[in-house]
Amino acid sequence: MHPVSIHMLTICGIEELPGHRDRAVSHVLSIIDPDWPDPEAFTAYDPHHRTLLRFHDIIDPLPGQVMPRRDHVEAVLQFGEDLARSRDERTEGHLLVHCHMGISRSTAAMTMLMAQAQPEESEDALFAHLAEIRPQAWPNSVMIAFADDMLGRKGRLTEALRRHYGRRVRQEPGFAEAMRRLGRAREVEMAVES
Repeated sequence: MHPVSIHMLTICGIEELPGHRDRAVSHVLSIIDPDWPDPEAFTAYDPHHRTLLRFHDIIDPLPGQVMPRRDHVEAVLQFGEDLARSRDERTEGHLLVHCHMGISRSTAAMTMLMAQAQPEESEDALFAHLAEIRPQAWPNSVMIAFADDMLGRKGRLTEALRRHYGRRVRQEPGFAEAMRRLGRAREVEMAVES
């Protein structure tokens, strides 16, 4: 699988950004909280194309927080379209997608970019590849639901996400409780046996 027309894919959290500065990152998708300062790590990176989105990692409305919205997912998919159009301008490329922890918003974004670039790829194969890139992935279900609709996956992406959640819960049972404490119980309940 060669998703998003690029040579290397990386997902990480903010604290990991300095460790990727010497890895020839050509494209960055940053997803951070609206009030969070822009990470300084990028000043040490070689020149690269970067898109910055700001919204919170929540799945239900909370006072003072910005829910992931359809226009945020549209921006991620536009980033993917721009990446595909620039394919002929490079021989290789390294896409880095990050959020605060590299677990939810960034993994949802990477999943939708892979789904966009590989429309013939099965949804379960996309999540398997995601788990290879970032084993601790727990994609934001709101973002995936928007992408599922926008990419014409007809609910299959969301169903594959449920199976992905199920695998994560079985691999690391304590993770489910941590997600519940973070207000993500609805996602834990989505988990199904696969």
